[in-house]
Amino acid sequence: MRWIILILFLVLLEFYSYQALSNLTKNRWIIIAYALFTLVAIGMIAYGFLSFDRSVGQNKTLMMAIALVLLLYMPKLVITIFLFVEDAARLIIGVCNYFVSAAQIEGEFLPERRKFVTQVALGVAAIPFLSIIHGIAVGRYKFRVIKQTVFFDDLPEAFDGFTFTHISDIHCGSFDDKEKIQHAIDVINDQESDLLLFTGDLVNSLANEMDPWLATFQGIREHKYGKFSVLGNHDYGEYVEWDTAAQKENNFKEIKDLHPKMGFSLLLNEKMWIEKEGQRIAIVGVENWGVKFKKVGDLNKATSGVAAEDFKILLSHDPSHWDAEVVSHPKNVQLMLAGHTHGAQFGIEIPGIIKWSPIQYVYKQWAGLYKTAGRYLYVNRGFGYHAYPGRVGIWPEITVFELKRRKN
Repeated sequence: MRWIILILFLVLLEFYSYQALSNLTKNRWIIIAYALFTLVAIGMIAYGFLSFDRSVGQNKTLMMAIALVLLLYMPKLVITIFLFVEDAARLIIGVCNYFVSAAQIEGEFLPERRKFVTQVALGVAAIPFLSIIHGIAVGRYKFRVIKQTVFFDDLPEAFDGFTFTHISDIHCGSFDDKEKIQHAIDVINDQESDLLLFTGDLVNSLANEMDPWLATFQGIREHKYGKFSVLGNHDYGEYVEWDTAAQKENNFKEIKDLHPKMGFSLLLNEKMWIEKEGQRIAIVGVENWGVKFKKVGDLNKATSGVAAEDFKILLSHDPSHWDAEVVSHPKNVQLMLAGHTHGAQFGIEIPGIIKWSPIQYVYKQWAGLYKTAGRYLYVNRGFGYHAYPGRVGIWPEITVFELKRRKN
C-alpha cells in the first residue's frame, strides 16, 4: 500500500509539472528535452537505490541518487502545490457559475488555467532547485566559525576566559575534496583554543572510510589541555549488514582505535580532569545515548567520582539525551555538547529573524545554544554531511567557546 501511495504521489507531481510546462510553452523540443531529462534522472535514481549494497553502506552512487530525488522532486512539489490550489479555485468557480448562472455558461466548465500562476509556480520552484545545486557545489564545504561565550556562576576562577573548539559529525566517508577538508583543519588550528572536543560520528559506518583522510585529521594541532572525543550512533557499524558478529566487532574496535591515531582521548563512559592553576573541571564523555537510537551511554558511570558542585562539560552525541536524562541528573551537568541532527542540512537561519529546519519537528533542541535552569546544551550543526551530499542554509560548523565566570 505504501508503494502504491508513493507511486500515485509521484504521478501527481509529474502530471502537474507537465501541465506547468505545457502551459508555459508549446515548443515540442523543449517538452521532449524535459521528458528525456526526467526519464534519465529517474533511471539514475532507480539505479542508485537498487544497486545499494548493505554490506558496504552509503556510497557516492547512493548519495547522488538522493541528491537527484531532491533536485527533481522538490521543485515539482512546489509546482504541484501552486497548480493544485489553482485547480481547487477553478473548480469552485466552475461550480458557482454552473448553479448561479447555468443558462449563461458557454464553453468549458472549468475556467482556463492562468499562465501567470504557472509562471509564479515555476519561479518559486527555481528557488529550491538552485539552492540544492548550491548546496552540493558550495554549501557542503562552506565552513563557518561560530563564536559562543557562556557565563556560569560556578566556573572555577582559573578557567575564566578558557576557550575550546567543538566539532561534531565528521562523517569522513562522505568527503571527496581534500583541499576543502584541509582548509577546515587549518581553520580549526587557527582558533588557537585551549582544548578541542569532538562529539561523535567519525565515519558513516566503516573504519576504512578514514583511510584517505587520516593524515589530514592528524594535522589538527596539539591543544594545551588535550583533545577529547566520544562516539556517535554511526560509529557502531549498525547501518550495514555483517556476515558475522566478529566482523562488526572488529570494525568497531578499528573505529575506536582511530581516535588515538588522530591524537584524541576517546571517552567511553568516563571522565578526565583538566587542571589549571590548582583548580579543575571535568570532561565527561558518554557513549551514544539517544531516545530513538542506540542507548549505551552510562552517565552514572561516567560521572563516578565527580561531585555535583564540580564543574563539568559533558560530551554526548545525541541532544535528546539532555531532556531524557541529563538536565535532571543529580550530578548537575553545567554544559553539554552534542551534534547528531546536522540541522537536517537544510533550513533557514537569519540571526534574530528566523531559525527554521524540518528537523525541529523531530528534535526540540537541534542547533545552537539552549538554556535550562541555568545550565546549557549546545547542539553543533556538524562538520560533515550524510545522505544528501550538500547543505542548504545550515552550513558546516566549527564552534569556539569561551567560558566566563559571572561576576556577582
